[in-house]
Amino acid sequence: MRYFCTYFDHRYLPQGMALYDSLKRHCPSFHLWILALSPECHEALRQFRPDHVTLLRLEDIENGDVDLLSAKQNRALVEYYFTLSPSLPLYILNHFDHVDMITYLDSDLFFFGNPEPIYDEIGLNSVSIIAHRFPPRLKSFEKHGIYNVGWMSFRRDINGFACLQWYRDKCNEWCYDKIDGDRYADQKYLDKFVQLFDQVHIIEHKGANLAPWNVDNYYITEREGYIYVDEVPLIFFHFQGFKRVFFSYYDSGFAGYKSKFTKIIKNRIFVPYLQVLDRYEEFSNHSQNKTIRGSESSHKILKTTMPALFKFLKTTKWVLRLIISNSWLRWSEGRERA
Repeated sequence: MRYFCTYFDHRYLPQGMALYDSLKRHCPSFHLWILALSPECHEALRQFRPDHVTLLRLEDIENGDVDLLSAKQNRALVEYYFTLSPSLPLYILNHFDHVDMITYLDSDLFFFGNPEPIYDEIGLNSVSIIAHRFPPRLKSFEKHGIYNVGWMSFRRDINGFACLQWYRDKCNEWCYDKIDGDRYADQKYLDKFVQLFDQVHIIEHKGANLAPWNVDNYYITEREGYIYVDEVPLIFFHFQGFKRVFFSYYDSGFAGYKSKFTKIIKNRIFVPYLQVLDRYEEFSNHSQNKTIRGSESSHKILKTTMPALFKFLKTTKWVLRLIISNSWLRWSEGRERA
């Protein structure tokens, strides 16, 4: 049995449910804890009643946690969400004794294959994380962290608890969406794991955490219905930055990294994801407007005082950027090709 946890609010319901759907397809034996970050999200999930899921409310995690509640008072909402990244898996280890190892997953992940090869690689290690694997031209992005929060595993042992408790204390102390020395949100703390704790494994499987920022490292092909990353099957893709621009046009998230949005990536990775998102779209009227692991708008004043102008300028910026980079996806075209 593999144990996972994730969190999202009502604005991210389709993505969160797509993650769940992909686990059902590719992980034969799993249980997923979902932390609903808003009452609307909890109610929608309660009505859906997904199998192999334990549903948590935000109050469950916060109840009796003085440090976490104190942190909630001094940061923005998205920064508080970041703060929860270690608190959620620690809560599960503290309240569910049968869980031998808990794996946190970002809710914008989507599985294309069985994650068992990752666990085979982790072996008996206490903690596992994964690097961004930026190509040389994007090394400057490591200022936000060498490692990515998308997948983090913590075993129920001395090292696993020690690392997770340290991580939780650090996030409660400081977790802001800005770079401050060797800190950045909940992510840059991962750079210290290997230095401070024993039995920390860095996942090397090329098919784990393929993402817009690292696809240029690999040769992506399709063989007998499976997507390959160089010589190994794709296990999961990280759809960070993927969002709707307008109507049926979507930003793939590739333009920001100037990565190649090839036909095989578009038609065999993004189109299947959109097909699943489409099924869960009814859960939220706010889906795909904003990601919970991305910054809030830097044009907040313009958005507040002149919303119509802001919307026009923002849409124009996206359209121009997508046309120039050819990283856009028109869903009606994708639907025809699927």
